[in-house]
Amino acid sequence: MKPHHANTYRPVIEGLRGIAVLLVVVFHCHIPGFSGGFIGVDVFFVLSGYLITGLLVAEVQEAARVSLLAFYARRARRLLPASALMSVVTLLAGAVILAPNELSVTARAARSTAVYLSNVFFARNAADYFAADVGTNPMLHTWSLAVEEQFYLFWPLLIILGLQVWHSKRILAAVLSGVTLVSLGACLYYTANGGVFAFY
Repeated sequence: MKPHHANTYRPVIEGLRGIAVLLVVVFHCHIPGFSGGFIGVDVFFVLSGYLITGLLVAEVQEAARVSLLAFYARRARRLLPASALMSVVTLLAGAVILAPNELSVTARAARSTAVYLSNVFFARNAADYFAADVGTNPMLHTWSLAVEEQFYLFWPLLIILGLQVWHSKRILAAVLSGVTLVSLGACLYYTANGGVFAFY
């Protein structure tokens, strides 16, 4: 019995996700008045973090533990098929329509995407998000998926530490709050000083 996976559909959350996606789409379509489309990605990250935290905490409360294997298996089943299909189709199409040097860069980006490190790839290979060398790369959008997957690697470990090792919601809340504040501070610092690294 896995009640913590039941009834996970929440219309308000799904509505916010839809708005977040719409903001990103209209931004990339260069529709006037939507220059702040990046906030859609931030909203999507926050919603994902909120939902994943709730699922993990509920699992600990119901089963007295978090199964990392089951957690990562669920994430893989949800994301890998679509990601793999998109990468294969993109490379096949690229082989037909891209110049050899463009295809080479796209293939390198696809390899990074396969291991959820495309944000690192683009941060190291781009002057900025809109640079010509990456702006036309068909794998560019995968950077946000990489960030989300990297979040999934360490966030469950914090939940396990708080609830399974320390056995305290109060300590867990303090740790998560501390991590959030450090993350915000790093974001502000690197936004002012880190250039393209801050974005990815």
